[in-house]
Amino acid sequence: MAMASQPRNSRASSSAPELNASSGCCGGLFAFISGYNSGKSSIAHLNIASYIVGGKTAGWYGNGNFNSSNSLDVYRGENYWFDLDADLYHWTKTLRPVQWYPGHIAKTEKELKEQLKLMDVVIEVRDARIPLSTSHPQMDLWLGNRKRILVLNREDMISTEDRNAWATYFASQGVKVVFSNGKLGMGTLKLNRLAKALAAGVNVKRKSKGLLPRPVRAGIVGYPNVGKSSLINRLLKRRLCIAAPRPGVTRELRWVRFGKDLELLDSPGIIPMRISDQSAAIKLAICDDIGERSYDVTDVAAILIQMLSRFPTVGTKAIYKRYKIDTDGHCGKTFVQKLAAAQLFNGDGNQAAFRVLTDFRKGKFGWVSLERPPQ
Repeated sequence: MAMASQPRNSRASSSAPELNASSGCCGGLFAFISGYNSGKSSIAHLNIASYIVGGKTAGWYGNGNFNSSNSLDVYRGENYWFDLDADLYHWTKTLRPVQWYPGHIAKTEKELKEQLKLMDVVIEVRDARIPLSTSHPQMDLWLGNRKRILVLNREDMISTEDRNAWATYFASQGVKVVFSNGKLGMGTLKLNRLAKALAAGVNVKRKSKGLLPRPVRAGIVGYPNVGKSSLINRLLKRRLCIAAPRPGVTRELRWVRFGKDLELLDSPGIIPMRISDQSAAIKLAICDDIGERSYDVTDVAAILIQMLSRFPTVGTKAIYKRYKIDTDGHCGKTFVQKLAAAQLFNGDGNQAAFRVLTDFRKGKFGWVSLERPPQ
């Protein structure tokens, strides 16, 4: 996806600017920018990493200040990109918070901390579409100085440009990153070699102490449904770990042997007890990396439509081409209501919203990354 970003690494303060209600429930981006530029206020808890195209944002139920429904598709200029998280913050603040913490996760987290002591290297798996939102805030604290490999799974769901941007970013951070496709096995050979190479010193030390060599122990950790079990199955070349395209399938830790040289720990997805960043939570919902019961599917689909209408590789034309429904100034709620009224859904808003999310997850709008690296 041809995206561009501008640096804005600000931590938010509690004195966010008041947003003008006349701009609609999803409007007010310019009020935010005005307050931000004045240096007097900023929005709380933003992890600025993504940028979208736009003029004035559309209202949650009404039109924004657009000259035409396709104005964003054709506009190109210096002010092309706007801060996605600023919009998401405004769109989500009136919604029910997205929270999901099944009982087995607390147990898993406790056990995983104990198993980390046995690991020579940790393989952290994230969703390549949202690498920042699928980063556990406590992961660095848990791992300490332990050797780590970052796997961005589902590389087939993002553009080459996005892949290169993330590769450059993590290389600049000194992080070893492997791009993979857990379903097809792409990246698994590189991951196997890298894990063994990073932990090669383990048996050197054992030999110096007169001990026999042992397999390298690698733990695979990450958020729910980012493809951990599928990745292990591809490494093993057999279906040994239960894998399914929904969060919460793996519920207990399990060590599996890969040849004579490598042992892998498959673990259930771990997620914070409370997700304070609701922009990230919405992205988790869009990408199906959090349980369905945690969110209102119509709200999430509406936000997705508003995001897609602003992406240059999608835009309002692609949305209309697929559904034959205008986006009405990029208003997601109105769009979902219109789609539900179509004969196919007989007024069922949940079915219509689920179709939009499913289409995105299956790449019907092209492979779209929802985040770009911070600068």
